[in-house]
Amino acid sequence: MRVEKGKVRAPEIGRVWLNSLPLSFRQLRGRAVLVDFWDYTCMNCIRTLPYVQAWHERYGNKGLTVIGVHTPEFTFAQYESNVERGVREFGLTYPVVIDSNYELWKAFANRCWPTKYLLDKDGYLRYAHFGEGAYGECEEAIHELLREISPGVSLPPVMGPVREEDRSDAVCYPATPELYLGHRRGRLGNGGGFKEDQVSEYSFSGEPEQNCFYARGEWASTAEYLEAAGDGEHSIVLKYSGAAVNLVMASPRGPSCSVVVLQDGKPLSRENSTVDTRFRTVNGEEQSYVFVQQAKMHFLVDNHEFGEHELELRCRGGLAAFAFTFTSCVDPSRKAVSAQAVSQE
Repeated sequence: MRVEKGKVRAPEIGRVWLNSLPLSFRQLRGRAVLVDFWDYTCMNCIRTLPYVQAWHERYGNKGLTVIGVHTPEFTFAQYESNVERGVREFGLTYPVVIDSNYELWKAFANRCWPTKYLLDKDGYLRYAHFGEGAYGECEEAIHELLREISPGVSLPPVMGPVREEDRSDAVCYPATPELYLGHRRGRLGNGGGFKEDQVSEYSFSGEPEQNCFYARGEWASTAEYLEAAGDGEHSIVLKYSGAAVNLVMASPRGPSCSVVVLQDGKPLSRENSTVDTRFRTVNGEEQSYVFVQQAKMHFLVDNHEFGEHELELRCRGGLAAFAFTFTSCVDPSRKAVSAQAVSQE
């Protein structure tokens, strides 16, 4: 989205910085500035980071300053140590300001993750994009602002897709929307719904329906997440449409926990496993599971093509589950990719 030149100037907020001494938009006058609102647990944000890092490397010495604004979607993502770990794991070297109190978010009147804003050499907003995608368009806007600073600057051609699935001919289907597990925004299919802010026994029978999840066992319901309470068996079941599934999870009561993953009643195969999938043999049968240690997004299933499936997660006590996200697109090579979607506040 292009913004008329000279109409909106960026605010001056930000206290805690990573990879940099504190910066201000005022001191950056004379440079183009890319402001990227993100959260280290957000699937759509994670997919944009290789482009943002590449632009920092390509144009940092040509007049562009990249600033990542980390505004947390969940409470645990506001802690500086968690953000620092995310910055390291994703290999980000540009300045990142921690916006845990939503000061910059509110000052920009921002509404979703990820969002990119481009400021010109005079500090005025010139371009904005909400959600994934439009990487070529954004880089062209960077070129335009850099040429306003130095008309004769030598710039590389616009990057091609960093992943095959970012190609313009990827085919997208209507996937299950983001599914929260906390009672503030969650959609629980069990009869009677959430027992808000208390520990209760949950049960259900019959066929699960789309666009909600079902719980079995003793669970603590909070505004942000559902937590497995006690030592007994717990499960979460959902029917989804998509090519792959992710879930933000944490282990708040101990150093770690494991979550058994079943799809359509069976353990995952090597073909639909992910980088987070582990395998073990229990009583002579193979199990597929995810080891939950750090509070972050975990990759549960990668089917490589779009379809409808039933997913079941089984665990003992100690798991906190926050939000499912689903990928929705398939490229001509049948590889799964994520929807050009945004995570709404």
